[in-house]
Amino acid sequence: MRPQPPPPRPPRTFRLPTLPKPNPTAPPNPPNPTAPPNPTAPPRPRPTALTRPDLSAKRVLDLVGALILLGVFALPLLAAAGLLYAGRRGVLVREPALGRGGREFRTWRLRTRDTGRPGVAVERCGLDALPQLLNVLRGEMSLVGPRPEAGTDRPERLFVRPGMTGLWQVGARSDLPWEEKALLDRHYVESHWLGMDLAILAQTPRAACLQRHA
Repeated sequence: MRPQPPPPRPPRTFRLPTLPKPNPTAPPNPPNPTAPPNPTAPPRPRPTALTRPDLSAKRVLDLVGALILLGVFALPLLAAAGLLYAGRRGVLVREPALGRGGREFRTWRLRTRDTGRPGVAVERCGLDALPQLLNVLRGEMSLVGPRPEAGTDRPERLFVRPGMTGLWQVGARSDLPWEEKALLDRHYVESHWLGMDLAILAQTPRAACLQRHA
């Protein structure tokens, strides 16, 4: 008797693997730092001028100049503050002003208008506005710029910081009419540069001395 052949094996069946369904609540995959940049992706927004630190030559001049002036006039300022304090009417007064971009702040000034003879003496020495050096260090004012004002109807003045001195001061200061002061402020906003600032700073002591002895 011949042996019976083995029964045929059933054909094998293959099933495709099932992929997991995407979960809409799952966080996206983190970007691969080594992957090449996608040329079609939109560029990242760059930081604006308001978020970047101001490292311009004018700002460096303001910081260095304010620190030097505070060191030079520290003792006269303390003496003036002591003289005003003797009047028991306060030493400092803060006045509202608009800075660059319309930012509101308050300027520092020694109280001289209601302290009698001590205030007159301090004002004649030109020390009443020196506390504004603190505003310069804080970035609210500049050494050179338009006159600080509480409000303005000329928006071009808000493109720069107000200054402790300017063309209005070296040009006979209060002897100029208001219209000419406004023109000088506008000329400075449109044409200022570092050389102009240095020239104005160099002329300010002489102009202040002439004004006190006028």
